[in-house]
Amino acid sequence: GDIIDLQALARRPWWHPSHGAVLHAILALAARGTRITYIPGNHDAPLRALAGQTIAGIAIALDAVHVAADGRRYRVSHGDEHDPEQIGRAWQRCGDFMQNFLCGVNRRFNRLRRWLKLPYLPLSLVLKSCAPQALAYIRAFETRVARTTQAAGFDGAICGHIHYGHVRRIEGVLYLNDGDWVEHCTALTEDAHGRFELLHWSEHPATLGAAGCGA
Repeated sequence: GDIIDLQALARRPWWHPSHGAVLHAILALAARGTRITYIPGNHDAPLRALAGQTIAGIAIALDAVHVAADGRRYRVSHGDEHDPEQIGRAWQRCGDFMQNFLCGVNRRFNRLRRWLKLPYLPLSLVLKSCAPQALAYIRAFETRVARTTQAAGFDGAICGHIHYGHVRRIEGVLYLNDGDWVEHCTALTEDAHGRFELLHWSEHPATLGAAGCGA
């Protein structure tokens, strides 16, 4: 979800050619028979009205069930349903403002690092790791996801939303957060044995976390 930020487009219409290239690449995969399920998030929430439909070969759903190569079952969702901050619009606007502000600072920060020949470093990840309140919010979110997932009878949960990629076992549930591609450039992958990896794309791609095969 949140691939198309409808909230940002409503405030300031702007579309870079690279955005269209990403959408064309996804549509091309669907046209070639790749199974794609689109789960809208809180930034493209109006698309949730299309849940249950298939458009251009892409299934739109509120959530999904992924059966891993090792047979374990994972609930897949955007994740904002576990976030109490989404209940109030004022909090949401405040969060969006802070997110946009951090993204702007992050771009300038890493522009300087490139000039200094230093690798990419997501500034917000550093801030979140150092701020006790941010860490408490993240841990509370992860625990809510794990407990809801366990109550529903799944082996694990795959989500995003909070822009904090993490692979962690919580109360017997495997919590997999794929992070984001806005500032941290992280992605979640699965190999043929059901092992998951959280990858960071940068000048030096690296595995941030891994789990599976008995983990």
